[in-house]
Amino acid sequence: MMIRMFLTLILLTGLLGAQQGPVDPWRTAEEITARVRLPYFPDRSFDVTSFGAKGDGRTMNSAAFRRAIDSCSRAGGGRVTVPPGEYLTGAIRLRSNVNLSLAKGAVIRFSTNPSDYLPLVLTRWEGMEVMNYSPLIYAYGDSNIAVTGEGVLDGQGSTIHWWPWKGNKEDGWKEGMPRQKEARARLMEMVEQGVPAAERIFGDGSYLRPSFFQPYHCRNVAIVGVTLRDSPMWFINPVLCTGVLVERVTVIGLGPNNDGCNPESSKDVVIRDCLFDTGDDCIAIKSGRNADGRRINVPSENIVVTGCTMKEGHGGVVLGSELSGGIRNVFVQDCIMSSPHLDRALRFKTNSVRGGVIENFYARRITVGEVREAVILVDYHYEEGDAGRFDPVMRTIVISDLTATKGRHALFVRGYARAPITGLVLTNCTFDGMEQPDVIEHVQGLRFENVRRNGRLLSAP
Repeated sequence: MMIRMFLTLILLTGLLGAQQGPVDPWRTAEEITARVRLPYFPDRSFDVTSFGAKGDGRTMNSAAFRRAIDSCSRAGGGRVTVPPGEYLTGAIRLRSNVNLSLAKGAVIRFSTNPSDYLPLVLTRWEGMEVMNYSPLIYAYGDSNIAVTGEGVLDGQGSTIHWWPWKGNKEDGWKEGMPRQKEARARLMEMVEQGVPAAERIFGDGSYLRPSFFQPYHCRNVAIVGVTLRDSPMWFINPVLCTGVLVERVTVIGLGPNNDGCNPESSKDVVIRDCLFDTGDDCIAIKSGRNADGRRINVPSENIVVTGCTMKEGHGGVVLGSELSGGIRNVFVQDCIMSSPHLDRALRFKTNSVRGGVIENFYARRITVGEVREAVILVDYHYEEGDAGRFDPVMRTIVISDLTATKGRHALFVRGYARAPITGLVLTNCTFDGMEQPDVIEHVQGLRFENVRRNGRLLSAP
């Protein structure tokens, strides 16, 4: 009897521990950071110009990049080097054990001709699997891959190329021009009907814009030091990857859906010392959309964001909205977020169509200057709103040592009466210059410890 009671106590303790998150969350963040490193590459170099590449800004270099990368991989790996110059190319396919290294003064300009991103590949588009144009830089099922250096990768998205496909007049679209709306609706219908991904054939005539850098089902991935500009759509989007390092990267692009870095259904991700100035979310953690996210059912987990600066964007660090596979164990620290065109600092977004579980989110030492809407936004009413049967779950969101100087709301937090947000804790936070009262609906276990709004000490409602 005593043994049975002891085992029951152990089981209950374990369950409670899983609900409450790591005992020392920041020790967990240190462990994640320690195991995510730049992959090792053999000391071999393959200069793209030796394979016929010309940095004259006019020559199409797709074949030269392919030959250099394939040769490097067959030799057992190393660096494919890009010397100073302007190199025009279509899609680049990375292979295992290859580091694409750009020298200072090297610029890779990606073609604006959609046919240069054929043949179709398996990709995720807004969290849904599809056979579509290749991302500008793509890898599938590879390990030990990297893009490094001091050079520039230019996606050449503009109000003339790529961005008009969004269908917004402010992005260059005009009445009668092609747009993505119809294909997007058709893809979403296929997802809900369970059409196999291999049979979701899009590409030419569909106008679904490719992402910039998308390693898919890869291990040990790094992108370090480079500058990325003007993506057709999302910038950095590792999908179903393990061990991803994004370090000292500058991301600049104010186009539609120009999210900066979107880890998706990926594990052990470190985003460190980066600058984001984007037309959409700076960092958005995702795990698949609706039926596809639930079918694949792989969460994003063990993600550390540290020392980053966020300027323009819809949100600084964002969880969602495609989070049907769940998100857990996210750590954000020592970041600066400020711009009159930054809508929110910390943003959590979903609804009952997408559902998903967010648990164990920790943020500390966050400096927020100016935001346009809310410093912290947690919302179950995003886009479709409460129109589905998959109630979201958000629990254990702990934010400490955050300061903000200007915004509309300090907190804008809305759950459902039947599915409240739980475990939201704020400690040592100061919100000055807030123009309107907080919005707090359907939250359980809300705790404030030394939290001030416009000089007034707050207590949890």
